[in-house]
Amino acid sequence: MSSVRWRRWLLIAGSLLLLLLAAAVLALQRWISTDEFRHRVEREATAALGVPLRLERVGLAFWPLPAVVLEGVQVRTRQPLKAERIELRPAWGSLMFGRMGLSTLVVRQAMLSQQGIDALLLSLQRVRQREQAQPDGDGLHLLPRRTVLEELSWVDSKGQAVVITAEARLDSLALPEQVDVLVVQGRLQGTQLVLRRGTGLDWDLLLQVAGGTVRGRIELQPAAQPGGEFALRGQLQTREVEVSRLTAPAPTEAARAAQLLSGRLEAGTTLSARARQPSALLDALQTESKFTVRQGVLNGIDLIKAVQTAGVSRGGKTSLDALSGQVRTRGKAVELQNLAASSGALSATGQVSISPARELAGRVSVELGGAVGVPLAVGGTLDQPEVNLTTGARIGAALGTLLMPGVGTGAGASVGGKLGELFSRPPAREAKPDASQSP
Repeated sequence: MSSVRWRRWLLIAGSLLLLLLAAAVLALQRWISTDEFRHRVEREATAALGVPLRLERVGLAFWPLPAVVLEGVQVRTRQPLKAERIELRPAWGSLMFGRMGLSTLVVRQAMLSQQGIDALLLSLQRVRQREQAQPDGDGLHLLPRRTVLEELSWVDSKGQAVVITAEARLDSLALPEQVDVLVVQGRLQGTQLVLRRGTGLDWDLLLQVAGGTVRGRIELQPAAQPGGEFALRGQLQTREVEVSRLTAPAPTEAARAAQLLSGRLEAGTTLSARARQPSALLDALQTESKFTVRQGVLNGIDLIKAVQTAGVSRGGKTSLDALSGQVRTRGKAVELQNLAASSGALSATGQVSISPARELAGRVSVELGGAVGVPLAVGGTLDQPEVNLTTGARIGAALGTLLMPGVGTGAGASVGGKLGELFSRPPAREAKPDASQSP
């Protein structure tokens, strides 16, 4: 057979193979696009999630890589979780060995609410508890090695939304190799997070937020034995972060001006957590920080006015050269210790706690021009803080005003506060006589 005829037969065979492949792909596309296949996917996904899932369309895409496409995805929790388009790209290496795996997951224009996520996680826990009696493997091979989020909107429990883009890569053990996140719209707009894995179970973190940076390292310690606890620990350094930009609900000047505190934050933070499941480490997270805020303004509280008038202070502001102290967090509860503030003739020290409901409780002692500290009770909420004299200080202020109007008010409040502290202490126990000594 001549070479020309041989090439002709190869061309014909190749063309037939391409036609057969195209026909198979077309048949597969038609089968996947049927309502029967879509309903099957909905049923299996609903059983796996424990929450109804609905799809508008299922199909195939071939560019830039072959993928199964889900459009109009809706997880029907009380606050539905939605996505315009999800692309699932299989891991072809795993498929060759008869094992299902995902290479890439792409989520486009999703809308996720915190309430919906909480409801979905609760449902998944219930499903996992029901299936514990029949384990079918760890399921790690089903996690995508690469995840891409494009214009994902997340709505927190207060209804405030942020839009992010993100990309994450996992290793064969489903641990993150690298994570990149950018906030493109909403609160903390412009924030960038970069997470890179080191040589072991440690990650270097760089967060650019509110005009400053947070750098550090986080380490994960696996459980020493089956059923044991995982441990997470880390050290972070915060530099030049603007507090009002960090806490404002929106990236506007009006929102920043309404914040309780402004100024440049520097801090060193130690974080730790222990839990039996890695997914529960964030809920068990505890942090301790030493911080300093420079050139700040305390909005909503006028400490000078509170001392001078010996009454309740609501509104106003206090300019601060520096504010320092320690912060401890346990879940959503926050405790401020060893607070020290200074601004010209004013100095203050105290302790304040913040409840998960954002309620304030504590005491501060304020000095003006070197005078004895006047004790003030801190109350209200983060949004509407207030300070007023303690009970003992109010009594002392009344006596001081009576004896020396105006001048004696602050001194009387100081003495009254000291007396209040004295009488609030438990009485000292009398020493028992020694039985060995004669009367």
